[in-house]
Parts: sequence; structure tokens; C-alpha cells
Amino acid sequence: MIVFHNILEKLSEHGWSQYRLIKENQLGNSTVQRLRFGKPINTETIDKVCELCDCQPGDLMHYEKRE
Repeated sequence: MIVFHNILEKLSEHGWSQYRLIKENQLGNSTVQRLRFGKPINTETIDKVCELCDCQPGDLMHYEKRE
């Protein structure tokens, strides 16, 4: 299963507060809520976060085998 690291924390490290993300139309309110509550996100969101943080998808998530 894919496990996401704390994406909002990563965004915050790069100057992106939840308020700023929504206010500047970088991510929608529902997407920010999904990030807050650890819900699944789509590849477009991963792409946008990578763009905002200048990082790779592997910096945001990793795979763990289900047992």
C-alpha cells in the first residue's frame, strides 16, 4: 500500500500554508482537506505538490507491503 508522508508539513517547509494554497488557487479546499485527514490523493495533486516543493514523488510517499 502507498503511505504518504506528511505532505502538508513538506508544503509548509516551502512556505505554503493551507490558507495560502487555497487563496492562491494552488490546491482546492477539498484537496487540502484530503491532505489534512490522510485520505488518498490523485496523481495531479502529487504533481502539483512536487512542483510547489521542487521535489520528487518519492519524497512524498513510499510503498509498504501489506501483511
